[in-house]
Amino acid sequence: MFFFVVFVAVIILTILRGKLSTESPTTKQQTFEVGVEAVRGLLSDLVGPGGMKHFPVVATFGLLILLSNLTGLLPDMVAPTANFNMTLALALSSFFYYNFIGIRENGFFGHLKHFAGPIWWMAPLMFPIEIVSNLARILSLSMRLFGNIYGEEQVSGAISSMVAWIVPALLMPVGLLTSVLQTFIFIVLSMVYLGEVSHHEEHGEQEHGHAVVAAAH
Repeated sequence: MFFFVVFVAVIILTILRGKLSTESPTTKQQTFEVGVEAVRGLLSDLVGPGGMKHFPVVATFGLLILLSNLTGLLPDMVAPTANFNMTLALALSSFFYYNFIGIRENGFFGHLKHFAGPIWWMAPLMFPIEIVSNLARILSLSMRLFGNIYGEEQVSGAISSMVAWIVPALLMPVGLLTSVLQTFIFIVLSMVYLGEVSHHEEHGEQEHGHAVVAAAH
């Protein structure tokens, strides 16, 4: 199913690329551009001025997760993200990517110093706590996405088996909202994690990132 989603994504992007126009943009193109600008704005706010270089990775996460979630709304189709193996792979990809960025920008020991905290005499206590907290993000990202999509599919399937007409159609907006919301949460948390390991020019950006994490959790 995920390979199917990737195939669909490639087809959609290929078609869009051929129809993009700077002179007379269509309504569909403008809608697409709004989504792109929204992601770019979040990267600028949560990661900083250099956040645009992460746009391809974050946008790929967003597109694949959204299409995977929406696949479950199609008749007789199962969302790939309703499988824990799939969401775990996505979470691991995000985890390894932001840690790689942290090591590349700060050096290996500089990245490890990030886990020690700002107070040197509390480093022996903070370091293991931060390491465990960092590793727990894998479970947090994967379980949140899997649990919400799988739960929504199970509830919708149970209701559809009892009431085959009208009611399942009324539940589709709920499924659509869940799909979009879980995609948004995943990419926002990934951007916040990138912001934590990237260089910041303004302290206010980091405080804004922490506020978004708290809201998402």
